[in-house]
Amino acid sequence: MDRNSILKKLRIEKLNDMQRDTVDAVEHTDKDVVVLAPTGSGKTLAYLLPVAAMIDTESDELQAVVIVPGRELAMQSNDVLASMGTGVRSTCLYGGRATMDEHRTLSRVKPHIVFATPGRLNDHIDKLNFDAQTVRLLVIDEFDKCLRMGFRAEMQKAMERLPQVRRRILLSATDAEEMPSFVSLNRTLRIDRLPKDAQTSERIDLYTVKSPEKDKLHTLSRLLRSLGDDSTIVFMNYRDGVERVYGFLCDEGFVASCLHGGKEQDAREEAVYMFANGSVNVLVATDLASRGLDIPDVANIIHYNLPVGEDEYIHRTGRTGRWDATGRTFLLLGPEETLPEYVRHTPDEYSLEDVTTVMPLPRMTTIYIGKGKKDKISKGDILGFLCKTCMLKAADIGRIDVYERFAYVAVRRQTASLLLKNAAGKKVKGLRTVVEKAF
Repeated sequence: MDRNSILKKLRIEKLNDMQRDTVDAVEHTDKDVVVLAPTGSGKTLAYLLPVAAMIDTESDELQAVVIVPGRELAMQSNDVLASMGTGVRSTCLYGGRATMDEHRTLSRVKPHIVFATPGRLNDHIDKLNFDAQTVRLLVIDEFDKCLRMGFRAEMQKAMERLPQVRRRILLSATDAEEMPSFVSLNRTLRIDRLPKDAQTSERIDLYTVKSPEKDKLHTLSRLLRSLGDDSTIVFMNYRDGVERVYGFLCDEGFVASCLHGGKEQDAREEAVYMFANGSVNVLVATDLASRGLDIPDVANIIHYNLPVGEDEYIHRTGRTGRWDATGRTFLLLGPEETLPEYVRHTPDEYSLEDVTTVMPLPRMTTIYIGKGKKDKISKGDILGFLCKTCMLKAADIGRIDVYERFAYVAVRRQTASLLLKNAAGKKVKGLRTVVEKAF
């Protein structure tokens, strides 16, 4: 598939400057490439376009390894590659599930690219679950995080176990203070698009919100109601804080989900999915959500707990204002809290006077359809069923995801009852199936 077709499939009109420079550097030089660019600028697509073009799809060999710091980024990157429709096979390798299950997937899929966390990558190499000698291309995404102390030993081991790597691509939204010798960069081409005097995009407005009480829950509730049904991530520093704030918001009547490293993988994926498709408009999360989530339409970021440092502040705030969008970020300050020194821009104070008492509900609802790819059901089949049989308009329908045995569809909340009424007893592509609200 040619590049213009890929961009059209992804509904992207043109690449930005960083992406064009990255593609050119990877395809037309033999140098290692280091890319520094703000969160949300499209670094994943920037490296996947040239890497996919370099893969020999006629071969069953593993040819490229993408090392990432966490499972969320692994899955998101894998999804981006799949959506490109290049014919390049890939899979994810990460902790929290059985290595044997991943081994079976490796044997069945025969991936050309794997997206892997450092520890799980080494685990598969130790077990000889794939041939590390065939890997010629290495990508380290968010290398600043991968190279922090907790990952260094695993990273060094991985570098030593991939001896035939000839090209390296490193990407990050912040510059690393040092580059360890084990990364072994050759001649390097550096693409630096980090703003020199700005922590955040000029498209993001910054505000402080004063809480009269040390416990900021009720101020948070008022702030969220003032934001309406816009999508908002509320950042916390610790897991127990996430659970406490999430429980409070649910009791208040907000439609929220939560995300932290202590949750089971299925629950984490469900939380991100519901937020991404608009069926949940408030996500309460630790810094796990500050990287690796490719959700382009986050309108607001709320720092309920102040970030522990500048890097955390930059990555949290970078969840909004992605690509050409605008966004807002709010620093929620208790009576004894002051603006951190690392916040170099002077924020405006956000007023909570005249806040509505109406509870803002998300715009979408997720519908479950009990047929999928195994039944030869496509997105087009589902779209036709919703429009022709269920009498919905195209504008009422959001994200459609078709899996092996079922599908999820996001529809406007106000149309869900009509859809379920009209779908009762009807067939999708000649097949009787279950159509109901998900989750």
